[in-house]
Amino acid sequence: MLQIENLTYRIGPRVLLDEASAAIPAGHCVGLVGRNGTGKTTLLRLITEQIEADGGSISIPPRWRIGVTSQEAPEGHGSLVESVLAADTELTELQAEAETATDPERISYIYERLGEKEAHSAPSRAARILAGLGFDEAAQQRTLGEFSGGWRMRVMLASLLFTKPDLLLLDEPTNHLDLEAALWLEDYLRRYDGTILIVSHDRGLLNRVSREILHLEGAKLTLYQGGYDQFEATRRMRLEQNERAREKQNLQRAHIQSFVDRFRYKASKARQAQSRLKMLERMEPIAEHSEGGRVTFNFPDPVPQLSPPLFSVLNATVGYDDKAVLSKLSIRLDEDDRVALLGANGNGKSTLMRLLAGRLKQMAGTLTTAPKLRVGYFAQHQTEELDMDATPVIELGRRLPDDKDVQLRSQLGRFGFSQQRADTKISNLSGGEKARLLFALMTCDKPHILLLDEPTNHLDVDSRQALIQAINSFAGAVVIVSHDPHVIELTADRFWLVADGGVTPFDGDMDAYRSLLLAGVKKTSKKVAAAVVEAAEVVETPPPPPPPPVDKREQRKKAAEQRQALAPLRKQVQRMEKNIAKFQAEKAEIEAKMADPDLYDGDSSRLVGLQKDLGWVSGQIAEAEEAWLGLQAELEEASATAD
Repeated sequence: MLQIENLTYRIGPRVLLDEASAAIPAGHCVGLVGRNGTGKTTLLRLITEQIEADGGSISIPPRWRIGVTSQEAPEGHGSLVESVLAADTELTELQAEAETATDPERISYIYERLGEKEAHSAPSRAARILAGLGFDEAAQQRTLGEFSGGWRMRVMLASLLFTKPDLLLLDEPTNHLDLEAALWLEDYLRRYDGTILIVSHDRGLLNRVSREILHLEGAKLTLYQGGYDQFEATRRMRLEQNERAREKQNLQRAHIQSFVDRFRYKASKARQAQSRLKMLERMEPIAEHSEGGRVTFNFPDPVPQLSPPLFSVLNATVGYDDKAVLSKLSIRLDEDDRVALLGANGNGKSTLMRLLAGRLKQMAGTLTTAPKLRVGYFAQHQTEELDMDATPVIELGRRLPDDKDVQLRSQLGRFGFSQQRADTKISNLSGGEKARLLFALMTCDKPHILLLDEPTNHLDVDSRQALIQAINSFAGAVVIVSHDPHVIELTADRFWLVADGGVTPFDGDMDAYRSLLLAGVKKTSKKVAAAVVEAAEVVETPPPPPPPPVDKREQRKKAAEQRQALAPLRKQVQRMEKNIAKFQAEKAEIEAKMADPDLYDGDSSRLVGLQKDLGWVSGQIAEAEEAWLGLQAELEEASATAD
């Protein structure tokens, strides 16, 4: 168990942790969440003893090995497989010593330990992890120095997973991953048999992997059961209860103060007044909860409206230095399109985005755009193009030289910039604030199309939710690349698969794509369609008559709201079903014990105890089934209303 007791840590006058306590059970995966800047990374550094606490303690079993993600990309000249194998220093040392050892007892220990560490399968395990993180067989044999910093960060993660530490500390592990590698990592962590503490803003990852959520807020740690959705629901309930208790206490305080003010100087009531005054002093005030400035995004609607299509590409070839990346490219974008690009990094997603953004010319074929088309393009590398000595107001003013100061601040306010932060040097902004500045810059001319290439990096969960709402409210077209499945599921209507040098429609949903990836399906774009049909279990039916025209923007917004509204209810039903199954298993175990003839010989106290246990568990089953029926009826009614 990882035990944190009364932990205190300060940076100057600022208190990040104030007598914070939590206990993380062995073998559990726990998501560590909290607003940016609250101290999540600091807590990981305290656990690994990189920094020293001002007070309190952190207890870890003495035999536990700790592994933590690094912020630095690894260096080296060996192959990727060799780099990963070298991460397990004990394995490397034992293998080297096995070549030279002469003492029989030492040799016996070495080979026993090598067997425990499964040394014979180490290269294949390293290769499987690298493959899951996006390195094919050829790439695994290349040297580490041949790869960019982002890809070397994947090697760092592969090395960490290969060592199989007892306590795995992960700080935003999906930041350098594409969607495909992120889905593989999610599946890997679900099956990991050690203890995991993971800092992530990926809501889907926290829902599907975490058994508990550790929330850092107000310098305190609170452990919640379940994934992120359950944490949100439980915390919201606690805040509502706290607010009701605060209001009740305020009424009590007002009533007591009124009595004191009225009778303090009356001789017959003076003692009672003094007693109530002491009661007021002992009454600990319940603090009012503050969310601390929630972030909102607001993409301005495009003006004027343009006739479709906004973009039309026919039989185009695009690439770099006369080398084609994508060929036979034929796509079309209309104003109401919401498209997510799928496919592993290196297959051409960013190349396609650069083509649509006008930053890359086609090598062959035709590209037609609507007259007066304006495109908003977001990519993380644009942060490097910002003037770090300027402020957001100055940087935006360079894009809109004719706008007044109040107009510039209004545009920045759409993306959560207060007057103070708008006048702060860009070099002093957080990663999330820089991302929001890029959103403000790319939409300052009211574009007709938003091209979003990994827009969620550096955004916390609340900011990602604000981004989802802004995309769904935007009146123009959107093309998005993201490693966060939750964002894609709630914003995209269509999927394009970028693979095998081309772009093809993907007719399944994210669940079908996840199943396809985890099954290890590697097919050409022609074979993908058949695999998707199998994964999604699609049954062909005669095509329905064409529906009447609808407002697709409003339809998308309502569909996203309905999915979000029904998701907690579905999870409650699933949890209730698990509870019923657990109680039924307990009942079967008790009944099996009561079927033993020896139980009825001699002392009857054990039989009485089992009968009581049976009565209790039967009552629990009845209550759970009744609750399940109610939830199921509520879900069916809500689904029917939504339809």
